[in-house]
Amino acid sequence: MSKRELDQRKALLLSQIQQQRLDLSAGSRNWLEATDAYDRGWNTLLSLRSYALIASSVMAIWTVRHPSFLMRWARRGFGAWSAWRLIRNTIQQQSH
Repeated sequence: MSKRELDQRKALLLSQIQQQRLDLSAGSRNWLEATDAYDRGWNTLLSLRSYALIASSVMAIWTVRHPSFLMRWARRGFGAWSAWRLIRNTIQQQSH
């Protein structure tokens, strides 16, 4: 290949690279717009992490002092979770 052909090939590749960069930039902007609500929710969760740590510590102390309280709420939680699974599975079976 001659020097001129190599320069033309290089210019073509550079223009393709530039176009790909522009496409990636536009795609990332669209992606950030689409996931903005999730990002805000995640950041909110992260900001509440210290409160969750304090609450879990208080709950641990409370549980040691009142173990029946934890068992009662654990049974209620398990019952609610089981009811949710039953409802969800029933709805899925009816929709198929």
